[in-house]
Order: sequence, then structure tokens, then C-alpha cells
Amino acid sequence: MLLIKLLTIWDNLKIWDQWFFIQVNNNLSNDFFDSVMPLIRNSYFWIPLYIFLILFATINFKTRGWWWVVFFICTVSITDLVSSRLLKEYFERLRPCMDPDFSSNVRLLLNRCSGGFSFTSSHAANHFGIAGFFFITTQFLIKKWAMLGFFWATAICFAQVYVGVHYPLDVLGGAIVGLLVGIPMGLYFKKQF
Repeated sequence: MLLIKLLTIWDNLKIWDQWFFIQVNNNLSNDFFDSVMPLIRNSYFWIPLYIFLILFATINFKTRGWWWVVFFICTVSITDLVSSRLLKEYFERLRPCMDPDFSSNVRLLLNRCSGGFSFTSSHAANHFGIAGFFFITTQFLIKKWAMLGFFWATAICFAQVYVGVHYPLDVLGGAIVGLLVGIPMGLYFKKQF
């Protein structure tokens, strides 16, 4: 009986997930998003921001700034490892653009569908890990502006769904992984340095 209930819940979640994907990927489509969202989800687009964060840390944290950079890199490494090597390999969920039963509903805005599995989104895990770490370690310095990291990570997650490479639950799962790594890393950095 419990197994039947769990399967029913999973089926309902999957239906909701696919419905929500279609709302974002198809029904919100417009020329502006079509040109901007592929950029927003591209990690190379954000290299100037990553360089700024390294400079920001080394200038504001002085000698501890290089430790901040090490913790920052460790945060991304851990979130990526958990998302890509543990969860994706365990769940083996197909990406919407690779799912033969669903791909006809996908408006793919990239040249190709990303390889690998879909749950959890590594982009979401990595960027929410960064946002959590950044918030915890900088809120004393820049106050409410430290929240901007969460808006940035949310935009990247939205872009992942919009371009057709992840379901909403993939990015939600990735965001949770990121926060579960980024916040403790930030707290540990604050305690040690």
C-alpha cells in the first residue's frame, strides 16, 4: 500500500514537473528571452563576475581573502561532485530534450541537448552553492546586497528550464544541494577565519 502511494505521488510530481516545464519553455517564450537565456546559463558568460568575486575577496578579506577563494572553489567542487557524480548517476533521469516520450514538447534553444543525466542540475547546485557561501561570508560587509547571489542563481536555474535542458524539479533539487553545501562552507569559513 505504501509503495502504491509513493508511486502515485511520484507520478503526480512528474506530471506537475512536465506541465511546469512546458509553461516556462513554451508558454513564456519570447524573442528577448530567446536571446538572453542561453547566455545566462552559460558559465563562460559569468567569468568576469567570478574574477570580480576573487578580487572582492582578496581586497576586503586581506590575507584571509585567499582562503575565501579556496573555500569558494571547494564549494563549487563539492556541489558539482555531489550533483554530477552521485545524484545524476543514481537517479539516471533523462533530460527533457533527450526523453523520447517528452522531447516533442521541448523547444531546445541550444545547438544540442547536453549530455548526461538531468537530476540534479549541476548548474543549479553550483550556483546556489556559490550564492549560499557568498551570502554567509559577506552579509556583514555588504548587508542586504549579499542576497543578490540568490537572484543570480535563480536566474540561471530559470534559464536551464527555459532553454530546454532541465525540468523544474532538476533545478530545485540542484538548488537544495547547493544550499546544503554552500551555507555550511560559509559558516565554517566564518568560524575559522
